[in-house]
Amino acid sequence: MVLNYVWASFFLVALVVAAIKFIFFQDQAIFELMVGGIFDSAKTGFEISLALTGVMTLFLGILKIGEEAGAIRFLGKIIGPFFRKLFPEVPADHPAHGQMIMNFSANMLNLDNAATPFGLKAMESLQELNPSKDTASNAQIMFLVLQTSGLTLIPINIMTYRASMGAADPSDIFLPLLISTYFATLIGLLAVMLKQRIKIWDKTILSWLGGVSAAIGLLIFYLTRLSQEEIESFSKVYSNLTLLVVIVGFIAGGLWKRIDVFDTFITGAKDGFQVAVKIIPYLVGMLVAISMLRNSGVLSYITDSMAFIFSSMGFDTQFVEALPVAIMRPLSGSGARGLMLEAMAPENGGPDSFVGKLVCIFQGTTDTTFYVVALYFGSVGVSKVRYAIQYGLLADFIGIVAAIIMGYIFFA
Repeated sequence: MVLNYVWASFFLVALVVAAIKFIFFQDQAIFELMVGGIFDSAKTGFEISLALTGVMTLFLGILKIGEEAGAIRFLGKIIGPFFRKLFPEVPADHPAHGQMIMNFSANMLNLDNAATPFGLKAMESLQELNPSKDTASNAQIMFLVLQTSGLTLIPINIMTYRASMGAADPSDIFLPLLISTYFATLIGLLAVMLKQRIKIWDKTILSWLGGVSAAIGLLIFYLTRLSQEEIESFSKVYSNLTLLVVIVGFIAGGLWKRIDVFDTFITGAKDGFQVAVKIIPYLVGMLVAISMLRNSGVLSYITDSMAFIFSSMGFDTQFVEALPVAIMRPLSGSGARGLMLEAMAPENGGPDSFVGKLVCIFQGTTDTTFYVVALYFGSVGVSKVRYAIQYGLLADFIGIVAAIIMGYIFFA
């Protein structure tokens, strides 16, 4: 129901703003721009789904081999005690545990193409346990909020963009981005735990959260002692090595268990094609609504208003110039990426300006919440998402606030 109102409000707000601009400011091009955006977004939604088909086919085939070989169950047993506390509705030996682990691991390594198939498969497994098929379960909401919080350990894509734009030190945003995204994930997790009445002070939860925090702290300590070139090399090597180890390890495990790995791959790959086709209408609908909102000029009005408010309160307003990326990010990944690159252009201050660095932290700290909701819930036919969007946006908001604070601490 919430998604229904959000989706409709995008169109209504965009149309009202466009009408005001046409009537009072004689902006005759506004409707042409919005209609053109509708067709472009519909085409983009289909192209994304089409491009996703090949990736889904590959990774769900590999994932099927891992399931048959027992690799998913093995991963589930390792992190099982922690996940059983976060997902009490999911049985201890259920494959969803391992699938969610694969999804989170790929996200943390910035392997977006690998993370999506694992995440969709995990959502499908959680849907099997869902007693009300059109309504999101607690487990699905917990998984989705953790997904949208965007925890990233190694933001190789953003560092690559900074290098291509001529940044003096493309990896200088690594540490503030890591701290910001960790706070977004932690607060999002704790908020959902409170909502679902999960005991935060449980010793298993505290030990896992403490251990993960310590591991991230050690990684930060290690990487801060490396040069720019060494950080980029570390990121590229270990991100891709991890993906290759997963693929080869699953296949090797299948051979060890003496299963027919190719036929098993084909079985899983067929599921990947079906899922990719199923999400097309959900994806097209959401992208078209976001396009309407963006092309109407609503975002620029929001940032101008915020600049006025903060300046009236006596705050520094440098960060406001970067806010369009933060606002667009939960709506559209490609839109936010375009705004990020535009902010890093030489005529706008370049990648080494305060705004040029802050937009990169925004891009890596938050995730495309509405896109993820439409993609993941749409793939399993869930239409009533309950409080998933609100808590996903809460994680985004915490990430934005943390990013602003880190930006001023490191770069102002």
